[in-house]
Order: sequence, then structure tokens, then C-alpha cells
Amino acid sequence: MPDAPARQVREFVFKGLLFDAECERFRAAGINIGVPVEASEHDLMREVLAPFSIALRGPALRMARLYATLYGFENSVRELIIARLLENRGVDWWNSCVPASVKKYAEARKISFEKNSWLEGAPAPLIHYVDFGHLADIIAQNWTVFEDLVPSQHWLKQRFEELEKARNFVAHNRNLLDNEFERIEMYVSDWSKQVGF
Repeated sequence: MPDAPARQVREFVFKGLLFDAECERFRAAGINIGVPVEASEHDLMREVLAPFSIALRGPALRMARLYATLYGFENSVRELIIARLLENRGVDWWNSCVPASVKKYAEARKISFEKNSWLEGAPAPLIHYVDFGHLADIIAQNWTVFEDLVPSQHWLKQRFEELEKARNFVAHNRNLLDNEFERIEMYVSDWSKQVGF
């Protein structure tokens, strides 16, 4: 039987590794635990942008912030759709609740991505293969499941159409004007107040 000090050291190291792993999960979610990561993130961003001209660095940082907002928004809407439809329509919600044209689009897109095996992405449910605008279509198709959260289908469609245009600008590396940044932040804030994240 190992002596007590060796066992204590092993337990201490093991607990430290477990704690570190949990801290990484929180840091990945944007929650700072332990050593502040702002400085290291800033250094990393500076290192990543170092090869580019100063004229490109500022807009790149600005657009990175906007990308993060849109990424979080779009994927929180996906999570909401999955949670609500799973709870209200059951495990077969994709087949029974998603418009046929959206399902067909997602399935074709998934096949296309799988054929391009040089481009590896994490495995994902079919809802991750739909376009941003399709998310509003899924909600509208299942309005009774979402009407307690969203004021009207018009409200939903209007915000998604505006956000989709801005999202496509960001996805194609085009700069947006300040008022567009404000509009996006306002729409995301409206959604958060209305629906929550």
C-alpha cells in the first residue's frame, strides 16, 4: 500500500488537474476564473494581427467583437429552437416541425460539407446547416410554441431580416458603419429582453 504522503500528493495533483479542467470550461464560456485572461487574449489578438497593417487591425478587432455577438445570438436561437421543439413536440421535432424546404436545404448542405472532407467541422445536428433566415422560418412554422416569447411574427421577421443582412456583411469581411453596429446591438438587446438567453 502506498505511503500516506505519496497518496496525498497524488490526490492534490489530481484535484488540481480537475480544477484546471473546470476552469477551462468556464473560461471558454467567457467567465474569468483564476488568472485573468484579458491580458493573454489581448496578447494573442495582437500576435494574430501583427502581420497586418495598422489600418487593418482596428477594423479587424471591431469586426471580431461584432462576429462574437452574432455568433452568440445565432447559436442561442438554435438552442432555443431545439429546446422548445424538443420539449413541446418530442424527439422527432426536426422531421415534424421544420418546413420541408428548410430540411431539404440543410440535408443537401450537410452532404456537401461531408464531401469536402478537407474542410473539417465538428459534427452537428441538421439545424446547424440551415441559414440564419431559416431560423425565423422554423419559429414562424411553429408559432404556438414560441408565441409566449416573441411579440409577433412581424417583429421576428423584421429583426431576422435586418440581422441576416448584417451577418452576411460580417461573414464576408465587409466593414459596417457605426449605425449598423448600433442597430445590431439594439436588435440583440431587444431579443434578450424579450426572449432571454
